[in-house]
Amino acid sequence: MSVVFDRPKSLCDVSTHYCPGCTHGVIHRLVAEAIDELGIEGKTVGIAPVGCSVFAYNYFACDMIQAAHGRAPAVATGVKRANPECMVFTYQGDGDLAAIGTAETVHAATRGENITVIFVNNAIYGMTGGQMAPTTLPGQVTQTTPFGRDVSAAGYPVRVCEMLSTLDGVALAQRVTVDSPKNIMTAKKAILKGFQNQIDCKGFSIIEVISTCPTNWGLSPEKALEWLRENMLPYYPLGVYKSKD
Repeated sequence: MSVVFDRPKSLCDVSTHYCPGCTHGVIHRLVAEAIDELGIEGKTVGIAPVGCSVFAYNYFACDMIQAAHGRAPAVATGVKRANPECMVFTYQGDGDLAAIGTAETVHAATRGENITVIFVNNAIYGMTGGQMAPTTLPGQVTQTTPFGRDVSAAGYPVRVCEMLSTLDGVALAQRVTVDSPKNIMTAKKAILKGFQNQIDCKGFSIIEVISTCPTNWGLSPEKALEWLRENMLPYYPLGVYKSKD
């Protein structure tokens, strides 16, 4: 009997700590599949900072570095410049990349650092208990916005792909999600392209993945996917915002 579906070699055979219904596991698999298909496992280095992905070094079968909160692009820059032959990716959440790590992200992008950024946006601080994040939607209830995000006090959410697409150093800025088989395939193609851009030395690539957080949203996994489609996707439209083809 032939095997038609198996665990990617670049993904460790262990259980993850993620909550039921969280899409980190799907995204991990897509990253690992991309690494396998491109044959770059032996020279790939992943950078994961503080956040829900803090234990990513247990899940990817490649070299991994844990960075301080928000500093993954800076660490990735150092790794890539010191070892240009390495394939370097960061794996970051919205509370990390779009808050404390905004400066690192923007400046790595505008310098055109030849790295690949996987940005998981679930509109909330997941690991620390559900506080408002830079990507929290207007009116969204969180632990620190019990009456909903008030834009007159907290400002508007940050649309990362739209912002970074204006920078000359960006080779790819694409927003995807993994709520359905069709969208999962689109997300995989985007991640593959992000790594291929690095192989081709095109510059900075960011793939933003709209994700769920059932635990902190207070929803079942099924209802969380519905909430994502009804609320997040209208505010964060999927698509390619910049591509140097």
